[in-house]
Amino acid sequence: MHVVVVGCGRVGSELAGMLEKTGHTVAIVDKRRDAFRRLPTGFSGQTIVGFGFDRDTLVEAGIENAGALAAVTSGDNSNIMSARVARETFQVERVVARIYDPRRAVIYQRLGIPTVATVSWTTDQVMRRLLPGAHPADWVDGSGQVCLVERDLPPAWAGHKLVMLHEPGRFVLSAVTRLGSARVFDGNIVGQEGDVLHFIVDINDLDALQQRLEGRPDEGPGH
Repeated sequence: MHVVVVGCGRVGSELAGMLEKTGHTVAIVDKRRDAFRRLPTGFSGQTIVGFGFDRDTLVEAGIENAGALAAVTSGDNSNIMSARVARETFQVERVVARIYDPRRAVIYQRLGIPTVATVSWTTDQVMRRLLPGAHPADWVDGSGQVCLVERDLPPAWAGHKLVMLHEPGRFVLSAVTRLGSARVFDGNIVGQEGDVLHFIVDINDLDALQQRLEGRPDEGPGH
């Protein structure tokens, strides 16, 4: 997959290196040419001087063929503008924006833009949102039997009761984060676009959970 990274600071340079190591092609954009000195030795992706919210710059970075974009500059406004252009103009499926002001997370989520707060594990969190399939579990217990996973609600499940994603003994929907606020799952929650789902899963049923999420709501248990 081709990925565009906007911002070549610590997070952007680490992210570009990690993506390339895992076999993806990468183009990284920054307004300062000297920022590219942060990139790991041997980085072979594109380096483009410009602004991530400029359409011509994004086209030069290959946005028209990109499967994902990460906006990780030091400015919230720049990041959300880049993310919106990628999503709304170029229909990039996977877009994530880094934010410094957590109060803005609710606004961005309403726009359908996943956000990652500025914390010590930012690079890893961005990777999880860009490439969810590459990170099947967020935590695994010492016995290797039970894991915790976080998944974005697929569009097809919006407007449907999420109890159909709850199958005790295999995978348990434990909480739902909506508009930046988490609540414990109570069996009556109806999915809404932008929801983030938190599951406890038997390690052997990760594929089954993924299949349920990729299926239609009427394909759940009892149908």
